[in-house]
Amino acid sequence: MNSINRRTVLAGLGAAGTGLLAACGKDAPDTPSLLSPNGSQVARAEKKRGATGRVQSVNVTAAPATLDLGAGVLAKSWAFSGLVPGKEIRISAGDTLTAELSNQLPGATTTSLHWHGISLRSDMDGVPPVTQTPVRAGSNFTYRFVADKPGTYFFHPHVGIQVDRAMYAPLIIEDPKEPLAYDDEWVVVLDDWLDGVTGTPDDVFTELSHHMAGMDMKSTGPSRPASSRSPSASSGDRPSTRFRLSGTASPLLGRDAGDVNYPYHLINGRVATDPAVYTGTPGRRVRLRIINAGADTAYRVALGGHKLTVTHTDGFPVEHEEVDTLLVAMGERYDVLVTLDDGVFPLVALAEGKDVTGMALVRTGSGGLPDPAVRPRELDGRTVTAGQLRASDSVRLEAKDPDQVLRVKLTGSMGAYDWAINGKRFDMADPTSNPLLVQEGQRVRLDFVNATNMWHPMHLHGHTYQLGDTGPRKDTTIVLPRSKVSVLFDADNPGQWMLHCHNAYHSEAGMMALVAYGA
Repeated sequence: MNSINRRTVLAGLGAAGTGLLAACGKDAPDTPSLLSPNGSQVARAEKKRGATGRVQSVNVTAAPATLDLGAGVLAKSWAFSGLVPGKEIRISAGDTLTAELSNQLPGATTTSLHWHGISLRSDMDGVPPVTQTPVRAGSNFTYRFVADKPGTYFFHPHVGIQVDRAMYAPLIIEDPKEPLAYDDEWVVVLDDWLDGVTGTPDDVFTELSHHMAGMDMKSTGPSRPASSRSPSASSGDRPSTRFRLSGTASPLLGRDAGDVNYPYHLINGRVATDPAVYTGTPGRRVRLRIINAGADTAYRVALGGHKLTVTHTDGFPVEHEEVDTLLVAMGERYDVLVTLDDGVFPLVALAEGKDVTGMALVRTGSGGLPDPAVRPRELDGRTVTAGQLRASDSVRLEAKDPDQVLRVKLTGSMGAYDWAINGKRFDMADPTSNPLLVQEGQRVRLDFVNATNMWHPMHLHGHTYQLGDTGPRKDTTIVLPRSKVSVLFDADNPGQWMLHCHNAYHSEAGMMALVAYGA
């Protein structure tokens, strides 16, 4: 979600952006000819989606807001319609979603909406300057697309590090032929929070990338001029550590599980000392739709006194697995079923490697409030990650050899803060340079090779891939330090698509690449 800095570059794209998008399909020296995000092939693919003909219209307003996080904690942030999380959108598979975004953010702040995990038409993906021009402050933009795949998704901006504010909300696409049997459902949104409390995401990025000031954009990727640094940045040779967190080793993620010191970890917008509450009755079977909207934190999630049955990840069904706890990376979603016992139970999200928790409550009977720092024994029980799951037969890819193999080497370090893909940091001033080129109709294998000492949740727009030959269908997956993960997808959604780390600060620094269909 890299911005260059957005203030110095994207402000000028309003006039130039149309020409940039049009040029994406033109030949240029040393640049392959790429399909336009709004070309005829994109329209053709959209017509093939199983549309119901129903149109669901919503309005989303991005604006400053003072948010009540509970326990007297008030945070000045930016939010969708003044809520955290934003208001849920719920439609049925095959419906056409029409969403009008109104940008009421301060100054000359631009924004967009990215529909995370949705296979949709490329020009509605919400990624300036690749698929659209940024939405200027005081302006509106209408997204319109067919959402034909049921599942648990969410939406957020794809400009700078706005995702680390309150600008996110669930998008639930219901299956009209739902095969699961359950009595109720609860959408659970996880988030790491500091905006308006200890600083802003821009302050954090300035501190983390202190050495980047003055770098040459053309040769090394994004830069942030010294004039744009926040007051929290160090003025001397020694970098500030106001936000930097160290010592976050995790047996699940490696020696560096996260880098940002968040004062709060929220579940459904509430702090652990004043939690969100689900009220039900004993014996009820409830579907939990778990979304990690955080920027730098993976969560280990457990419900005290209960087993969880995993049914879906990233919107797609898996062979059911009973677990005690789940590891959920930024951008990942899991659906689980749980049969409720009698009493009051903590739903705990342990910030992996950071030794702090968020908490919500499930109440089905009498009982007092659990200690906000409670650690249910389930957190140390059977833990499942995506690589241990298998795709359901109904969504497993047909076995065949890939037509193309693309090596996606993840590079960089915390010391230099030079996060990149294949050694090249994404250049917002030249977004179609160095694309990962695919052809429509091909089976593609991506080999994620992590050459760094930190884990990365890798997210592909516009598609779902399969982990290996039989693993789950996903759009976001964990790639552990010094390891390799191979995924498969069918190139069946023409256009231009981002591939990036869903650690907001890594992608902002340049760990992004363009997956583009050749013309």
